[in-house]
Amino acid sequence: MGFVKATSMRMIEGAATAEGTAHYAATRGGALDAGHYSDFRGGLKVSAVGVGTFPGEATDAVDEAMADIVCKAVTQGINVVDTAAHYRYGRSVAAAGAGLRKAFAAGIPREAVWIISKGGFVRFHGAVADPAAFIRERVIDKGLAAADECVGAHVLSPAYLRAQLDESRIALGLHTLDAFLVDQPEVQIGKHGKETVLRRLGAVFAALEKAVADGVLRHYGISTFEAFRVATDDRSFLSLASLVSLAEKAAKEVTGSERNHHFALVELPFNAVMLDGFVRFNQVTGDGRDDSTLQAALKLGLYTVASHGLFKGHLARNPLDILVQAMPRLANDAQRALQFNRSTPGLGTTLVGMSTPVHLDDVLAVARAPVLTHAAYMALYRRTEN
Repeated sequence: MGFVKATSMRMIEGAATAEGTAHYAATRGGALDAGHYSDFRGGLKVSAVGVGTFPGEATDAVDEAMADIVCKAVTQGINVVDTAAHYRYGRSVAAAGAGLRKAFAAGIPREAVWIISKGGFVRFHGAVADPAAFIRERVIDKGLAAADECVGAHVLSPAYLRAQLDESRIALGLHTLDAFLVDQPEVQIGKHGKETVLRRLGAVFAALEKAVADGVLRHYGISTFEAFRVATDDRSFLSLASLVSLAEKAAKEVTGSERNHHFALVELPFNAVMLDGFVRFNQVTGDGRDDSTLQAALKLGLYTVASHGLFKGHLARNPLDILVQAMPRLANDAQRALQFNRSTPGLGTTLVGMSTPVHLDDVLAVARAPVLTHAAYMALYRRTEN
């Protein structure tokens, strides 16, 4: 059966707070490295490595393992959990909810944990013979999106994103999400063009600002694969400054004030071989210089989350000599890859997708190790250039 059907539980109130996360960092994180927690908007302390819930087969066994991983991580100093409405046909978000309930029952306050979900991709109910027919029946015919707002399995409409936000809340058993991300809106640019996608994204932002006003969401953002890593003339490119402008307009529409928008975080792939977020200067913030995505995010007050921390496991199986030489005391290549990310200036949290409990041991080992100094980290790039 799995956890995906477990939607009748009591909804847990609350959200992550500055006081709750600070107390958590001082207690549950007491044995971890002092640099393990990053600062999020409003003074929240969130772990520099978080639990991702993307990988694994759609089986009861993986559901159970994922719930155990989430519970163990949250009780041992990892207070970021990332999921999505569509991961593993919706089983991941429900499994994450089961793990969180175990952690809360073990004494972890809801206010200590920062929980992210995503929407945009359709949640199929297992393998379907005709995905287009499924989308027509479950999305278009129900009035959640117009046909041209659906590109493949991706939907960019305010009603559908709000529905997936609520679906995530129910599956997690939480009244309020700390963050909700619009997943990979750039996939629609090829069909509709950037102007149309940005206009529709602005309408989605307004719906998410309304969700904040309704008390079911604290912050929102976008999760991308290409949009922040490509050159500015690539059709998939998205400007951080433009997205902030959309959020300001959305906030003004909903609250009357553009200054108090809740667009607060962005997610992009980053690891020791996918370096674009740090080395490609493709963003402009208005100060007369070009910045990398990580630099621009800092200037704009946006928190950055890295996906693909282990490059789908490749960095755990294929050693990079430069990381081995720089971090010989770490036990394995997975730990070195994660430590590289933890040491990256401007990067807030790196996600590690886990469905095998033993992998959490590497995450906790890295969390106990001091990050590289800034000089040692930058030396890695100089050595690569040479």
